[in-house]
Amino acid sequence: MSQMTGTEPHADRAGSVPASAPEIVERALALSRADGCVVIATETSTVNLRWANNTLTTNGSSRDRSVTVVSVLGRSFGVRSASTIDAPGGADGLAGLVRAAEEAAREAADAEDFADLLGPATAGGSASEGAFTDPAVRTSTSVFTAFAGDLAEAFAAARAESRRMFGFAEHTVTTTWLGTSTGLRLRHSQPTGSVEWNAKSGVPGGSVWHGQSTRDFTDVDVAATDALLRSRLVWCERSVDLPAGRYETLLPPSAVADLMVNLYWSAAGRDAAEGRTVFSRAGGGTRLGEALGPTGLRLASDPRDAELASTPFVTAAASSSTSSVFDNGLALGATDWIHDGRLAALVQTRASARSAGGPVTPMVDNLILDGGGTASLEDMIASTSRGLLLTSLWYIREVDPEVLLLTGLTRDGVYLVEHGEVTGAVNNFRFNESPVDLLGRTSEIGATIRTMPREWADWFTLARMPPMRVADFNMSSVSPAN
Repeated sequence: MSQMTGTEPHADRAGSVPASAPEIVERALALSRADGCVVIATETSTVNLRWANNTLTTNGSSRDRSVTVVSVLGRSFGVRSASTIDAPGGADGLAGLVRAAEEAAREAADAEDFADLLGPATAGGSASEGAFTDPAVRTSTSVFTAFAGDLAEAFAAARAESRRMFGFAEHTVTTTWLGTSTGLRLRHSQPTGSVEWNAKSGVPGGSVWHGQSTRDFTDVDVAATDALLRSRLVWCERSVDLPAGRYETLLPPSAVADLMVNLYWSAAGRDAAEGRTVFSRAGGGTRLGEALGPTGLRLASDPRDAELASTPFVTAAASSSTSSVFDNGLALGATDWIHDGRLAALVQTRASARSAGGPVTPMVDNLILDGGGTASLEDMIASTSRGLLLTSLWYIREVDPEVLLLTGLTRDGVYLVEHGEVTGAVNNFRFNESPVDLLGRTSEIGATIRTMPREWADWFTLARMPPMRVADFNMSSVSPAN
């Protein structure tokens, strides 16, 4: 992608106004000589703030544009992507991109996921936001106005108490236009914001983290976050060394989100049917219908969720076990992946659903876990006789896909809870756990709230998760990391 920091896209060589993204989509479709064509254009507008040692250090803004062409010839396809194509001066470049996609299709074998491209009558009622020709929605630094003012007050308080605050805030709006040779024209603008905080004290190991996702920063409470960080730094004043082992552990919503996102990304129906994942049934088939967690547990996605709204139609620049370029434009709906504790759906493209003889359930860009609980994390601490409280997980990696065994590290705050109170900070651990196995061993599920995974925040921020209590979380070794 090209990056344009604080400037407008350049004019073409003749000095005329650059083509808009919807114009580029239409021109690419008109240039196509393939049997079918899909064109996806995106414009992304981003602003950010960074702070360190109680001082704002940098701020920035950027705009990116990209275009992807999918050409279909017979039962094969080819894909090519590029940064901004500014027609008419860039018309040769756009034509070259289309021709390159067609050449890739000619050289490709027949696609396993081949299906007829969707049109207005077959896309399933895809919702398009505004008119297709509407321009991109852009963010600006004004989104940080109230936030930055509150941040200055928090810095002053931190300096007075010899605390240091570090962090990064970002707001992005991505507008997507999707057009097909079958007449489909869709548009969607997606705002996404996030803020990550790290507070440090002079105490060895005195480091705590908090993250939040937001649509527009109006729900970011700086004073409440500062109070949370301050209270956790107090917990770090007493240090406790513990050995590796299995501990009753309280997982905050952020840590639960990181684990559930891993589970979600591993839920391809095709892979499960082929016997390669934790969702494969021994002897063949999938585990659909099997109990994975307690009664009442629900893991779901919904692009029209009022708090976590996401793109309501498929945009696929590649085919894989969880996506298909032939499904571009397909309407996305609410899906229960786990319902009443049982595996209810796996990620299915039209092709994999056809093979499985089941419904089409594409991946959606949000995730919600709810077990019906009402207890807050603080309530769960108060009812703990002895256990660990985590802050976040880090450097999560898959060890064994057949059981979805993950390994990773705790980071920025592991605490000992005794008789309903946090009594000190504990050394970090490496853990080995399967999120699927954890669901079956969870002894308490609290109230579901909006949260942000730490490990996967660059790719997935739209989540609501509860805190969870696990009786025997496996801390496999002590980590030297502070």
